[in-house]
This record gives sequence, C-alpha cells and structure tokens, in this order.
Amino acid sequence: MPLYDEIEIEDMRYDPETKVYSYPCPCGDRFKVSLEDLWDGEDIADCQSCTLYIEVIYDEEDLQPLPED
Repeated sequence: MPLYDEIEIEDMRYDPETKVYSYPCPCGDRFKVSLEDLWDGEDIADCQSCTLYIEVIYDEEDLQPLPED
C-alpha cells in the first residue's frame, strides 16, 4: 500500500452527516476514513480514485463523539 503522507486530524474535514473525515488527494478526489474506523484504531484513509493512502495522526480526544445508535 503506497503511503502518501501522514496528516494531522485537525487538517482534515469532518462531515457530521456521513460521519467521515476527508482530506484532498493529489489525484483530485479525497482520502476518506469513517469516524467509527478511527475510534476502532484504524488510522489509514484511502482514496477511492487511486492507489494512495494517508496515515491519520490523532488522539482519541480529537475525535468527534460516536453517536449512540
């Protein structure tokens, strides 16, 4: 898996409707990782349009709370 970069979670955009963090990819699309994956300790965000990945640098206190469903 080609790791493109390490990105701080503060530099990512959070969408409260989809509960997904995203970051621009050089291919023009976006790297995406779900809030649930981050809470589960999975810190790799992928781009659906190319083969690049980023590692998300964060502490749990930086994350949005998980919804109670």
